[in-house]
This record gives sequence, C-alpha cells and structure tokens, in this order.
Amino acid sequence: MMRYCSHTLLYFSFLSFFFFFFTIWTVQSVPPQPPVRCDQTGCTVFNAYGTWPDRKTCRAANVTYPTTEDELRKAVAYAAEHHLKVKTVTRFSHTIPKLACPSGSDAMLISTSKYNSVIEIEPDRLTVTADSGVSLRELIDKVEEAGFSIGTSPYWEGVSIGGLISTGSHGSSWSGRGGSVHDHVVGISLVVPANSSEGFAKVVKLEEGRDDKLLDAVKVSLGVLGVISKVKLSIEKAFKRSIMYNFTSDVAIEDIFMEHGKKIEFGDITWYPSRKTAVYRYDIRSPANVSGNGVNDFTGFQSNPILISKGVRALEKSLESSKNEKGKCTTADTTLAYKKLTGNGLKNNGLLFTGYPVIGRQGKIQTSGSCLYSSSIRIDVACAWDPRYNGLSFYETTAIFTVARFRDFLLDVKKLRDLEPERLCGIDIYNGILIRFIKGSNAYLGQTEDSVVVDFNYYRADDELTPRLNEDVMEEMEQMAFVKHGAKPHWGKNRKVGFFGVKQKCGPNFDKFLEVKNKLDPTKMFSSEWSDEILFGREGPKYDGCALEGNLKNKLDPTKMFSSEWSDEILFGREGPKYDGCALEGNCVCSEDKHCSPSKGYFCRQGLVYTQARVCRYSPAQVLVT
Repeated sequence: MMRYCSHTLLYFSFLSFFFFFFTIWTVQSVPPQPPVRCDQTGCTVFNAYGTWPDRKTCRAANVTYPTTEDELRKAVAYAAEHHLKVKTVTRFSHTIPKLACPSGSDAMLISTSKYNSVIEIEPDRLTVTADSGVSLRELIDKVEEAGFSIGTSPYWEGVSIGGLISTGSHGSSWSGRGGSVHDHVVGISLVVPANSSEGFAKVVKLEEGRDDKLLDAVKVSLGVLGVISKVKLSIEKAFKRSIMYNFTSDVAIEDIFMEHGKKIEFGDITWYPSRKTAVYRYDIRSPANVSGNGVNDFTGFQSNPILISKGVRALEKSLESSKNEKGKCTTADTTLAYKKLTGNGLKNNGLLFTGYPVIGRQGKIQTSGSCLYSSSIRIDVACAWDPRYNGLSFYETTAIFTVARFRDFLLDVKKLRDLEPERLCGIDIYNGILIRFIKGSNAYLGQTEDSVVVDFNYYRADDELTPRLNEDVMEEMEQMAFVKHGAKPHWGKNRKVGFFGVKQKCGPNFDKFLEVKNKLDPTKMFSSEWSDEILFGREGPKYDGCALEGNLKNKLDPTKMFSSEWSDEILFGREGPKYDGCALEGNCVCSEDKHCSPSKGYFCRQGLVYTQARVCRYSPAQVLVT
C-alpha cells in the first residue's frame, strides 16, 4: 500500500508541475531529429519514435536531397539506370510501419525534406499545388493568408503533403469531399522509372477527370508506385469553426455515434471506456467574419519539459512492473479531469481556454503540433515521445470499420470492459478510444464506403520480451476489430497483426492497384520485402466478396524491382514464422504459450468476450505450478 501511495503522489507531483508550467508559460520545443542520419558506413533510417515495429535497424547506402522536380527526376533516373532499390523519406517520418525502409543496405534514399519551395494557389479554380516536401502547416498558412481554407487535414501537423496522402491520413467528416485528405486531391505529379530512351525516369502528371484510374491508385500509394513530386488540392473560401466538447456518460454511445457523425460536420467522439465517459466534439463551420481567434493546441501535441516526460515514463514503467491497476486508473482520472479543465488544448485567444465555444480560423483549428517547433528560448522541452529523452513509448492501433459493423464492435468492447473496467485504464491514460468519421473514397487503397475510424494508444515496453499489464485486453480488442468485425488497418499505423489478411478486405480495387503498380513500376524499384509481405503474403480469414488471385502480384511484377520487405508486407499481409515471444509486440497471434512469456506468467489463452481470439494473459497461479 505504501508503495502504491508513494508512486501516485509522485505522479501527481509531476503532473501538478506540468500543469503549472504550462499555465504560466507556453513554450516551444526543441525540434525532432531528422529521420535519416549518415556516417562513413552509410545511412540509418528512423521513424519519429526511434524504434520500428520489429525493433530492427533500417539501413541504406546513401541519401539524396533534391530541391527541384528536375533534380528529383534525375535521382530516380540514376537509381533506375543502376538497378537500385529506392525509398522516399520525408522531413518528419511519423509513419509507424516500415514504409520508408528499403530492401538491402545498398539501397538509395530520396528525401523530400528540401523539396518544399513551391506553393501555387489558383483562386479561380479553387486549387493549391505544392511540392511534396511542403509541410502541412506551411501549406495551411499559405492558403489561409490568401483568403482560403483547406477543407480537412489530419489532427497532427507533423507531416509533409506527399507523405500524408500516401498513407491515407485523415481528419473527421462525412460531409462534402469527406475527412480524408486524399479525397481532396485533384492532381498529382509522380516521378517513375522509364526506359533508356526516356532518360530512365519521367514525370507523370495526373488530373482529376482525365486520369482517374491512375489517380485513384496514386492517391494512396504507400510509396510503392514512384516518388510524388507535386500535389494539387481543392480549397475553399476561408471559413471558421466553432468547437465545444461535451464530457458525458457513454450510455448508448453505440446508438448515438451515427447521428453525431451525420449532424456535426467535423465531429468526433473520444471514448474513455474504463471511466464510462464519452466526449462528444461539436465542431461546426462558421462564417469567416464571426469574431474569434481560437486555436487548437491539443494537449498531447504540446511541448513537454524533458524531465517530466522522463518522470511520467518511469512512473508508468513502475506501475506496469508492479501490476498496479489502481495507480493506472487514478492516472486516467487525473488525465481526464485535466483535459476537461483545459478544453483539451483549445485556447479562445491563442493563449488560454476560457470557455465554450472556441471559435477560430480553419487553419488554426483543424490541426496542431506545437512541440514540433524550435524556440530561441533556452529551455529543455520536446515532444513527449522524442526517443532522445526516454519519454513516452506506445503502440497505436487504428482500425477502419464499415458503419454497419461498428455498432457491434462498440458493444463487444463494452462487454469486455464490464467484466473488469480497471483493466482498460491503460488505454484511458493516453487518449481513450478516438472515433472519427471518413467518407467513402475512390482511392483504390482507401475505404469503399462511409466508415468509422478508431484509434487507441497503449504502453510499449523498452524491450520486445517484456509483457504489458493487461496485455490480453488490448490484444482482444485488436483481434475483435481486425478479425471478428473485418476492419481495415490504417496504412501508416498499427502493429504487424493489423495487416494480416488485409488483401481480403480491399475488394476488387486491390487488383486494380496492382495493375497500376505494374504499369508505373514494373521492376519493383520502390517495393520492399515488407510491402511485398503485406501485399502478397499468406491469406488470413476470408470475407464476403474478397476473392483475389493470390499470385497476381508475381504475375504482374515478376522481377519485384520496386518492392521491399516492408511495402509488400503491408500490401499482402501474412503472419510469417512464429518465434518465442512473437505475440508480445504484435508480430504474431499466439497459438502456443511460448509465443507469450510463460516464464513471466503470460500464457496463450482464448479471449474473454471474443473467444476465437488468442491472447497473452497473465496467470500467476499457473506459473507457480509450472
């Protein structure tokens, strides 16, 4: 008892200081490190979190930094002429799967971090064209300065325009063109390999209404079709948004979600299942001349004093190792109370939250990420997950449901929660379960009908063989989503298990994507072992209307020039060989105890609600017997 109290008080001390710090002084953080770092032996590719899902190092021979489209074309031409594997990397690298990792240490990287100078607005056509390396924040600000707004964006602004459309990034809306940024794309320029008579590379320019079949493939391409050069988006006359958060009971959330998505243009729902709380976001469009200079500075994306990030991580590790569910639930209560007090980062005048509604320009409301930017003030702050400082380390599961299947998923999670609510507190420490709405898309790797997206984050250990507290609960939810209810994975997130059997969920558009892939990149220069495994891997559970030829990719692209281990794993999804402890980090679904951690009391068991699930559950009595 004394140990629990001391941990909790210490945690509150850190949080109290954290809250006080941001009340009296808003700061900006040291910017993240670049994702590519090179030495005399070659280059290493990182994601923003410092650790890939398989914890393996990603290497390449070298990297080039084009600044113009012609330099970009020359880089692709050089790789094609010399038969090199290629991956495109961006300034930010917030994609969790290994989409940016090429096949082989002799591969070449093309970075778009310096290809970011062009932003051209066409007021009469209501479009904006930008180099693919332009950051989302730079693009938004330029469009707003010209008196226009971009209709949607992801909630996190630490992405480039080329990178965010490649992985299907989105906000929340069933209205107009919808909440997915790629559905606002009306043109793309793509650099692809070519034959020697064309100089080994060429620029393909695609326009909506003229090249729809190619454009529908390139909109969400996972980087396996070529290098995106320019992106043209539709824009609108400038508008503002008015936001209120309603913290209330989660009773009947399974019946309310659809009406909320239909009525509220930019609405979402954050569900804290262990706290039996739902937060409904009432986020509607307002005229540009309405007064209000509100800003969305989401709490999770704000700067964090490095000492506090380290302290919070140390306390979470302590709660994990001591299996202290009560401590986690107390933390979840404190986190939720703080979000309610501060409007979850909304600021009426750009500085403080003083009450609802918060009204501000679309460009200041739709996305946030203040921890990205450096300051002249000498202060030790950073994004909470910056790997240099041993702060937060987490998994992110993101599943895309058809509307018809989503209600049953919510009911299943409620059943799982009701068995022992405290076991879900680990999710609610982070951001609960975020529920967003995206419209049906023409993109071949997009969603084919109006859909609901669920995100939830949870603790990741420092090493791959350390089990998590209540590991089985998160695994059962994951398998409920992707297997029982047939959800599709978000391409830029998820653990490996989320991609098993993904080709069965994509319908007839999947082979259309492969046909375009074969046309634009017949030698598989941009593919990798990982993308090949996802795209062509072992079949998972079958779903209605999902029959595809398993050998289609090999038939269309026999030389695999642009493939890589990671891009192919994404596209074809197979489980692969199992090994001791493989289920602990989502690299397999357990079928034997050794796939968990029997020496630490974790054994492979069936799910509690979804009994077909196979999860790693802590069984202390059994470990004593064995």
